[in-house]
Amino acid sequence: MILSKEIQNFLLDNAVERFLRYVKNWTTSDENTENIPSTQGQIEFGKLLVEELKSLNYENIIQDEFGYIYANLPPSQGFENVKKVGFIAHLDTSPAVSGKDVKPVIHKNYNGTAIKFSQDNDLELNINDSLQLEKYIGLDIITSQGDTLLGADDKAGIAEIMTACAAWKKFPELKHGPIVVCFFPDEEIGRGTKKVNIEKLPKICYTLDGSEMGELESECFDAWKALIKFKGLSVHPGYAKNLMFNAIHIACRFLSEIPESESPEHTEEREGFYHLSNLQGREEEATATLIIRDFELKNNKRRMDYITSLKNAYQIRYPSLKIGLDFQHQYENMYDYLKKEHKIIDLAEKAIELAGIEVNIHLIRGGTDGSHLSAMGIPTPNIFTGGLLFHSKKEYIPTLSLQKAAEVVIHLAELFTKE
Repeated sequence: MILSKEIQNFLLDNAVERFLRYVKNWTTSDENTENIPSTQGQIEFGKLLVEELKSLNYENIIQDEFGYIYANLPPSQGFENVKKVGFIAHLDTSPAVSGKDVKPVIHKNYNGTAIKFSQDNDLELNINDSLQLEKYIGLDIITSQGDTLLGADDKAGIAEIMTACAAWKKFPELKHGPIVVCFFPDEEIGRGTKKVNIEKLPKICYTLDGSEMGELESECFDAWKALIKFKGLSVHPGYAKNLMFNAIHIACRFLSEIPESESPEHTEEREGFYHLSNLQGREEEATATLIIRDFELKNNKRRMDYITSLKNAYQIRYPSLKIGLDFQHQYENMYDYLKKEHKIIDLAEKAIELAGIEVNIHLIRGGTDGSHLSAMGIPTPNIFTGGLLFHSKKEYIPTLSLQKAAEVVIHLAELFTKE
C-alpha cells in the first residue's frame, strides 16, 4: 500500500511532536544499583506512555513492578487470525552522557555547514564527525543544546511506534493484525530482558533501536565483561623498596599490555575489541572493568585466554600480588538464532522498501534486547530509528527518519496480514 500524502504528513508531524516531548523525560539508567528499573525516571516516563496508549484504543495495558509496559491492539476487522507481531523499544538512555534536562533543537533546512551548540561553544557537529550528515542536507535535523545527549536512543524508537499507533487509530484504512507494543527498562546497562514476561510477548517481534535510516540488523556482537581485581600491599613510599606492591600502578602496567590495535578506536565492521570502561583504586586495591566484543565466540575466547595468561604472568612477576578475574557472558550474537528466520527478515526488508528507502543490511557493533529475546525463542530483528552518534553530545536525528521508521512499522503490520 502506498501511503497518502495526508498520512505521511501526519506521521512526520506526530512523530516529531512526540519525540520532542519524550526526550525531555529524564530516563538515564544506573548500573550502580541492582534495582529494576534502575531509575525512577523510567517509571514516570512509562506512566505517561500508559496514558497515551489508553487513548489509542490499546487493551490489557500493563506497567508492571519492574517498569515493563505491555499493551495489545486488537486487529482490524477481518484480520483476527493473522499472526501477532510485537514492536519493542527501550525507555532508558545511556549513562555515558547526561540525559537530564534535555532541550532539543530543530536545525531547519540543514545547509551542510558545522552545527553549533548553544550550551558548549567548543562543540560542533560536522560531516567529519558523521559522513551521513551529507545525505541530510536540505532536511531538518534535531540535536540537543550540547550539554546533554539527545536521547534518540531510544526515545526515537518509542516515538515511531507510538506514531504508528496513532495512525492506526486515525486512518482505519491502514490494516493490521493483532499488535503487541512493549517498552523495556535498562537496555543500556544490559538488563533490558532480565525481568521480561515472555508470556506477554508474541512469537515474532521487532525492536526499533537501530541507527541510520534504512538499516536492518540481524547480527550483533557476542559480548563478555571481565572484572579484574588487583590486591596489593601499601607501604610508606620512602621505605617501600622490595616491600610495596602498588595495586593501581601494576593494574596500569597490566592493562597497557592489551593490544592497542584491538581497541574500539582502531576497529570497524567485523573487527572485535577489548574496551577498558572503568579503572579505579589505590595502592592497596584496584579494580578494572573490560568489555570484550566480537561477532565470533572463538575470537572472544582467544581474548579471554590472553587476559588469563597475563594474570598468570603477573602473579609470577609479583608474588605477593593477588589478582581476581571474573568473566561474565552478557549476550550472544543473535544471528545464531535468526539465520533460519528468512521470512521475518524478508518482510522487514520489504517494509523498508515500501517506505521508499534503500535497505541497508547492517551489523550491530553493540547489543540489543533482540539478542536476548532471540535466545529465548522469540526471533527479534532490529529496525532503524534514524538517530546517529548515539551516547554523545553530538547525537542527532533527521526528522524524516522519524516519519520513515513509523512508515516501516505500518507497512510491516500490513504485510503480516497477507501471510
